[in-house]
Amino acid sequence: MAKANEETQPAKYIIRVKNHLDSPHWETWFGGMTIRTSDSGETTLSGYVVDQCALHGLLEKIRNLNLILISVQKVDPGQETGDS
Repeated sequence: MAKANEETQPAKYIIRVKNHLDSPHWETWFGGMTIRTSDSGETTLSGYVVDQCALHGLLEKIRNLNLILISVQKVDPGQETGDS
């Protein structure tokens, strides 16, 4: 079971979806997540999420846009690369 303080701390997530979100307004709409597109036709959203409720809200937005969810990865603090 996770420690109580781990459950209340923001965590970094990397979410990959199929298709491109190429307009700059999407970063604001997705709560300040950094959005990058790739030549392979995927979009990566990365950044800190305050809690599980906020994560589910992001996933709901992805669903509502009919984007295909490829993966959701929680980044351990020791694995962070400095980009958000």
